[in-house]
Amino acid sequence: MLTTGINSHSQRLHWTKPKLSTPGQAQRWSDLMPLLTWQLWLARSLVQDNPLPWQKPQELGRLTPGRVAQSFSGLLAVIGTPACSPKPRGKSSGWPKDKKRTKKNRYPVVKKRYSPATKEQKEVS
Repeated sequence: MLTTGINSHSQRLHWTKPKLSTPGQAQRWSDLMPLLTWQLWLARSLVQDNPLPWQKPQELGRLTPGRVAQSFSGLLAVIGTPACSPKPRGKSSGWPKDKKRTKKNRYPVVKKRYSPATKEQKEVS
């Protein structure tokens, strides 16, 4: 997993957004980030720049990953999807009656608090 500082590019692509509960989930999410960045880099010549009113237009060959992600939905609409459209199947049967539900493990919140120096610490210093 990447341990260096997180830049604004990663924040724009929502790397820090998900609340993952296990290290394995965090690792898989981190493994997806380079693939996402590579996909955006490959798509930058295929999308048109659609700047928001307060953004300056950029050259088509030099779009940033964030600007490509902003325009990516237009490309997806043109490409379409290989998946079939969903078929209505009626009402779902729901959760099986014999199967027990398990609650997600909850962990206590760790809070930092300021504690003034004790008398012993003051004497040592």
